[in-house]
Amino acid sequence: MKSISFFGASGTVTGSCYQLNKNYEPYFLIDFGMYQGTKEVESLNRVPVPFQPSKLKAVLLTHAHLDHCGRLPMLYQMGYKGKIYMTEPTLDLMGIVLHDAAKIARESEDTIPLYTEDEVDYVMEQAEIIEYDQTFHLDGFDITYRDAGHIMGAASIELNDTHTTTQTRKIVFSGDIGNWPHNMMSDPYLFTEEDVVVMESTYGGRMHPHEDTKELMQKEVNAIELSGGALLIPAFAIERTQEVLYLLKQLKDSAKIKAQTPIFLDSPMGIHTTEVYLRYGALYNDNFHDVISRGNPFEFTGLHVLERKKQGHAIEAVHGPKVIIAGSGMMTGGRIVSHAVQYLPITSTRILFVGYQGEETMGRAIEEGAQSIRINDQNVSIRATVSRIDSLSAHADESQLLKWLKPIQGVHQVFLTHGEDTARDALEQAILANVGDMTIKKPQRNDEVLLKLNSRSYPEL
Repeated sequence: MKSISFFGASGTVTGSCYQLNKNYEPYFLIDFGMYQGTKEVESLNRVPVPFQPSKLKAVLLTHAHLDHCGRLPMLYQMGYKGKIYMTEPTLDLMGIVLHDAAKIARESEDTIPLYTEDEVDYVMEQAEIIEYDQTFHLDGFDITYRDAGHIMGAASIELNDTHTTTQTRKIVFSGDIGNWPHNMMSDPYLFTEEDVVVMESTYGGRMHPHEDTKELMQKEVNAIELSGGALLIPAFAIERTQEVLYLLKQLKDSAKIKAQTPIFLDSPMGIHTTEVYLRYGALYNDNFHDVISRGNPFEFTGLHVLERKKQGHAIEAVHGPKVIIAGSGMMTGGRIVSHAVQYLPITSTRILFVGYQGEETMGRAIEEGAQSIRINDQNVSIRATVSRIDSLSAHADESQLLKWLKPIQGVHQVFLTHGEDTARDALEQAILANVGDMTIKKPQRNDEVLLKLNSRSYPEL
């Protein structure tokens, strides 16, 4: 008998955490991510978990975004002693993400840190590196990590129970599925035979527009070149920053934007992440592999990399047009917040959103047309022009989610996670209409769901 317990990302996008149980015992934990967003949502990070980490046989990590790995140090505080399995790029990126989270909490005056930087180091020491497409055996399961096409190192994880021929045997956890075809990342691996699918639903009910991202980016930069204003780009450090840099390099190289227009990367995490992205050229798609073989695709004339906060005076010294790329991507913290205070009240400012904006975040409020926002106990008027590029999303839209699910034969249960309820509802209806009649569940936090017996039997291995 097997079941899955859904301890996070059930009705929300953040806090990913699923536990695979067998014979009434906890086996594997898939992800242990941080809740992000409102204070109410983030308070869930401090709620005691309803399982015993010390009994887990292993932790399997899909990728290095904070909402998937952000609580891993807490797992060891709770008594877990085992390994965490992940790809090598995920290990490198996880170190950046977790150290940044611990540092921010340590420096905050009104937050008790969830964990220390020493505890992050311990987590790093427990990592076990897994290669894509190389099956390994663990406690009665064959486990294979496949490229999810989301960010560098991201994986969908397939588990095959080798000890049963009559029960549910093959289970895949999608992780976050990429938006493909992509400028840089490989297409996600398409599975062909599974009994149970646990899949993300971030963009259920939504379609990425067919838009020319270079043309849209050029339009934004050209506008501030004419007005003399600032273009703010809140960007996730992982993947989005690199894609924005590559777009800007292409525009500079083709003289579509002025060579002298300064572009500031004001994001320590973005800088360190870009260094990781340069180390794994073999994992890009064929087109971008050729690009990176000819030189650094994230470096160009007019780029200023600001790792230390005190270097910020370089931005203020520029009184003409300038582009500022900074985190966090949803404007929940990071250096973009101080830039927002300074530049949003100015009519010549433009702010360009290039990623998903979570519910009740500052980014969502600005995107939806707020006239002012509250930042650090002051009201900040928004007179800037607000725009967005949807096609840069690292998440599959609804049509791509259906394209990912449709080739999988033998599915008798689909669990929709990692999405707001409206997105899950929309994706459920789309699956029933376009893929086929199957059992679809939308679990709530802390639900445990028994896996149905399948209608087929497998040969003995």
